Amino acid sequence: MSSSTGTTGTTGTTTVITNIATLVTNDPSLGDTSPLGLVRDAAVVIEGDRVVWTGESSKAPATDNRVDAGGRAVLPGFVDSHSHLVFAGDRTEEFNARMSGRGYTAGGIRTTVAATRAATDGELEANLTRFLSEALRQGTTTFETKSGYGLTVADEARALRLAARHTDEVTYLGAHIVSPDYADDPAGYVALVTGEMLDACAPHARWIDVFCEKGAFDGDQARAILTAGRAKGLHPRIHANQLSYGPGVQLAVELDAASADHCTHLTDADVDALASGDTVATLLPGAEFSTRAEWPNARRLLDAGVTVALSTDCNPGSSFTSSVPFCIALAVRDMGMTPDEAVWSATAGGAAALRRTDVGRVVPGARADLTLLDAPSHVHLAYRPGVPLVSGVWRRGVRVV
Repeated sequence: MSSSTGTTGTTGTTTVITNIATLVTNDPSLGDTSPLGLVRDAAVVIEGDRVVWTGESSKAPATDNRVDAGGRAVLPGFVDSHSHLVFAGDRTEEFNARMSGRGYTAGGIRTTVAATRAATDGELEANLTRFLSEALRQGTTTFETKSGYGLTVADEARALRLAARHTDEVTYLGAHIVSPDYADDPAGYVALVTGEMLDACAPHARWIDVFCEKGAFDGDQARAILTAGRAKGLHPRIHANQLSYGPGVQLAVELDAASADHCTHLTDADVDALASGDTVATLLPGAEFSTRAEWPNARRLLDAGVTVALSTDCNPGSSFTSSVPFCIALAVRDMGMTPDEAVWSATAGGAAALRRTDVGRVVPGARADLTLLDAPSHVHLAYRPGVPLVSGVWRRGVRVV
């Protein structure tokens, strides 16, 4: 691939990326009539940090700079709307025991909580930036990440403060599990999460989340937590119906949560509720891969008209991957999605789960977040699983990979 000299991402400077074999716009009005809005032999023009033109290469306007895509595919940068990246340590032994069929009872999330509390700010931020850089190299340009491994007022606020230095999609998850410090007083912990901890964390976050599951927080507790967060200006999202049937999905729709995440165990009423509302069902195939759990039925959701997002759930315990391409391949192979559906869900679907319209699409006015593949089609993300296909990434109009 060749490019002319010049600086992309500077206001007033224009750059055309041309000779694109397949451009995914996610806008049917700009390309074919599919949800991906595909344009063949395409070009994209960037000015500053925005897309200003898309169309056929032969019709591209004159620009200051030119990048030849070499007959490769371009798609929106991936939008990872669910991750847990502020932590210390890992849980290799736990994973190895699980994959070996051996029991392991040495702490789970509590292991990560202890390591995170003991880490310095510098250690936590170095870990966070390492995973963000890793994800960026694989085409992810919009990141959501959560707290949830501190579970004290000071540690949760610290996690969010560090995360907010690197992304504006920050989620307060003090309600990840009941803190070990409150093992005998879960009501007291809910009071902390909705009181002093919320007061300390709300200034650093956009979202509030809760793990609504047996052994974590029940429906009434989850409602109290999300309602308190909303009163502080935080928008709700929820870990729902991952391990068993439960009230999480219905609660998400009731509270107009942006996203219900996991959605593995769903009744017909759950699916109908999601289809009738604006709550996105975010599926996290890395978790099922890493735990050998039952796969969510994406086909059932899509056929019902539910908006579906795909994300990594990157965390040290149950889904230690930052690779959206890997999750796309899993969704196609094991969750009943087509390659087109999986790519849409990992871009426009993720944007919907964050209630964003400026990312997840390649349209005039959108943020210039682009992923260039070393392949002629986006289908290769599922067709060639495990292959490092991302050969270029633009974020906010600047080439970063």
